[in-house]
Amino acid sequence: MKNRQQKLFTKHSAILVLMLVSIYSCAQKSTLPTPDMANVKYGEHERNVMDVWFADKSKPTPLAIFIHGGGFVSGDKQTKLNEDELKELLKAGISVASINYRFKSTAPLPAAHYDAKRALQFIRSKADAWNINKNKIAAWGSSAGAQISMWLAFNDDMANPESTDPIERESTRLTCVATKGGQTTMVSEFWLRHINNYAPGKEKAFLGNKRLQTFGVETIEESDEIAKTISALSIISNDDPPIFMQYSMSPDAPAPDSDKFQRLRGWIVHHVVFGIELKEKMDHLNLESYLYYPGSDSEYNSVVKFFTDKLLNE
Repeated sequence: MKNRQQKLFTKHSAILVLMLVSIYSCAQKSTLPTPDMANVKYGEHERNVMDVWFADKSKPTPLAIFIHGGGFVSGDKQTKLNEDELKELLKAGISVASINYRFKSTAPLPAAHYDAKRALQFIRSKADAWNINKNKIAAWGSSAGAQISMWLAFNDDMANPESTDPIERESTRLTCVATKGGQTTMVSEFWLRHINNYAPGKEKAFLGNKRLQTFGVETIEESDEIAKTISALSIISNDDPPIFMQYSMSPDAPAPDSDKFQRLRGWIVHHVVFGIELKEKMDHLNLESYLYYPGSDSEYNSVVKFFTDKLLNE
């Protein structure tokens, strides 16, 4: 009887420990301030939701949209959002919306981009109700989120004034955009040239079937046709907004150990060369751009400072 009681106590203790660990883990997943509005639906798909934090409900404020990264296959509007950036933006007087979007496993690119477009237009349609200055809206994100943010910023206005849907009649233009480790092009020629510099012989690992699945096509040529329509380097024009770009390596940084392919892959995918080429093109077009990396002399070194200047001081 005693042994049975001991076993039951041990079993129940183990369950309790697991429950406590689970609760603690959940608590550790996100320490973000509670959104003023959570899981607001902006579209039909289950991932077409956003969280919104208001900096000041008593007056119209600018708003920055966060678009998470994750290679278009993972990520979330809460877990990918930097707590310090969120708090600093709110303290500065800039409201924040963080969105989810469809993954490429559900719908190939550019479905994720179209979701972000819808989210931006939805927010503008709520400007009066939410007390948002619809003329001061920015976007930022890392990796895939950076790529989507640049597509929004550098595309011509995608508003459809003839639409019967009032949301689609809203402008998609941004005041400014910021990125971290962003891919300024998705076109294969650039990637092949870049891969050959650091990982010769690994082309198929980067541009094989996964690329075709990403775009939902059967050939590289077809993927490039779509890639051109969503790549900053392809769509940028002389009326586009300022950008602040961050990368974690300097232009002359040595590549990581090529035997650790996943690490090398991540390094190449987020390489500063993407930012260098976009800045060169923007300089040629006399557009405002800032590129920050270790050792750079950029005027800005943070998203918050950049957004504060562009959304509040201009």
